[in-house]
Amino acid sequence: MPVTAEVELLNKYGLHQRPAMKVIETASRFGSEIYLVKGEQRCNAKSIIDVIMLAAEKGTRLTVEADGTDAADAVKAMRELFQNKFYLSEE
Repeated sequence: MPVTAEVELLNKYGLHQRPAMKVIETASRFGSEIYLVKGEQRCNAKSIIDVIMLAAEKGTRLTVEADGTDAADAVKAMRELFQNKFYLSEE
């Protein structure tokens, strides 16, 4: 059963390359399949091209979906990543 959570882009410049890489790094730590959903767009959170193609700006609300044995931990880590502005000082 998939685990989901809503997140919001709080950082100044949205989901550009540096935060996208943080998404990939975080998602890749888990065995679960992890997706980011923006409206009708659904992307693999472990694919840099997919994540950048979301073109998500500050204030955009996304849904994190994870399915697998560590799905709950994956969603928790992704929520923390977004809440902490990807742990980037310039954001």
